[in-house]
Amino acid sequence: MEKPILSPDFTIEDIHKLREYNYELTKNMSDKERMDYYNNRGREVQRKLEQLKAANV
Repeated sequence: MEKPILSPDFTIEDIHKLREYNYELTKNMSDKERMDYYNNRGREVQRKLEQLKAANV
């Protein structure tokens, strides 16, 4: 499945597209793989947020 293209207004349809895309990526993963996937993505987002926060200080 290709990465979804989101609308500039970020509608409920965009949320549905993201959820479907994420499900397709993770449906065949083991529990450990899925936990690692979510943890790594979460750390990446946290790092980006900290960088943005530091840049706005």
